[in-house]
Amino acid sequence: MRTGLEEKLAGLEEGDPVPAERALAEEFAVARETVRQALHDLLVEGRIARRGRGTVVSAPKLLQPLSLQSYTEGAKKHGRTPSRDLVQFIEVDADDALCDDLELAPGSRVLHLERVLLADGAKLGLEITYLPVDRFGAFLTTFDPATSLYAAVRATGVEFASAHERIETALASPREAALLETTTSMPMILLHRRSLDPDGRPIEKVRSLYRGDRIAFEAVLRE
Repeated sequence: MRTGLEEKLAGLEEGDPVPAERALAEEFAVARETVRQALHDLLVEGRIARRGRGTVVSAPKLLQPLSLQSYTEGAKKHGRTPSRDLVQFIEVDADDALCDDLELAPGSRVLHLERVLLADGAKLGLEITYLPVDRFGAFLTTFDPATSLYAAVRATGVEFASAHERIETALASPREAALLETTTSMPMILLHRRSLDPDGRPIEKVRSLYRGDRIAFEAVLRE
């Protein structure tokens, strides 16, 4: 069943409708539940996508490098058009954990930047970035949230030298799922990043939640 379904998808173009469950069950002489499970697996893998009440063939997953490249650089490298929708950009008090991560004094203020990340108009992820106000406070009035944050940071003379990143799987909250136009049952990829400059001074703390059906990550490992 799975092999036959993949062969059928191979003959379709991106955006083409996928035949209905009943038609596929009749074609492959299997139960509709078997078809439903196969379609669910393909949905999670990002091979197909829901479009209204129907299902269509998806664009390939965006492949992002695990590196100090920005999201913009990674998307453009693969011929995709990156964009961002601003959710909120405010100044807030840093809690104890955030003060530790950014090596700030208790009671310090940080910028809280939350954006939905898109590629070719498709929502891929939800990114929350925290930046020290004493270093980047001017961004609240000078930074365009639709543009690359890393480019803006570098324009101030600050360079990214290293980062510690943790990757895990997660499920989206109802709010996050709504912002990403998915469901709370869709597997997500959760990244936590803490970036440092050449002097070892923290630049940012980032929490990024990505749709597992639309993006994948790769790394080059050397001994």
